[in-house]
Amino acid sequence: MISYDNLTLTQATAIQDELRAKLRFDLAGDVDFNTIGGADISFNKGSNQFFAAIVILSLPNMTLQSYALAHGSSDFPYIPGFLGFREVPSLLKAWDMIPNKPDVLVLDGQGILHPRKMGIASHFGVLTQHLTLGCAKNSLFGKYEEPRLEKYSESPIYAHHEVLGYALRTKDRTQPVYISPGYGLNTSQALTIIRKCIGKYRIPEPTRVAHEIVNQFRTGHLQEGYHKITQNPELF
Repeated sequence: MISYDNLTLTQATAIQDELRAKLRFDLAGDVDFNTIGGADISFNKGSNQFFAAIVILSLPNMTLQSYALAHGSSDFPYIPGFLGFREVPSLLKAWDMIPNKPDVLVLDGQGILHPRKMGIASHFGVLTQHLTLGCAKNSLFGKYEEPRLEKYSESPIYAHHEVLGYALRTKDRTQPVYISPGYGLNTSQALTIIRKCIGKYRIPEPTRVAHEIVNQFRTGHLQEGYHKITQNPELF
């Protein structure tokens, strides 16, 4: 298992620079995918023990098909801009359990909307060489104008003299989410994918369902391992 526990910030920054050189944005072709994954992490405050979940939903109807749950740990501190070093090792454990990977994976965090273009979605995508994108609840980097208040309104986010992502309103008069490609996708493709995942809630379905499931895992209601859904996917 990969571990970043003993890194200094200087070393972590150097790793991000190395990973950034491996970014690709031209691997997706069209975005008419059949499955989409969502990834999230949960932990008890003050603990270094992590609970990781990756869920797989069908497209376009967003039906839960399977999920993987893994325990992990990290002593890397929480520092904005370095989330991947805390969470990616545990997520990789869950990822390795999945026999049939989703066509694309959404992570709860940034992709290239990051000072070094290396948010958690980009970090995970480069390591796995799988299509990823970030859907963050808060803005970390870049400048944008507030999108209109109506659902599906969007506004480009600029940084490094280019469009790196979008602020997307997923409900009327609700704070937007922040979308950016992680690996293999371009910014327009990342936006198109998330638009297909909007349901009744502010958080799009892949990461919303992952969040619900990982918290059930953390509280002992679900067990570690890979699980296929045979009935009642609406429970999440």
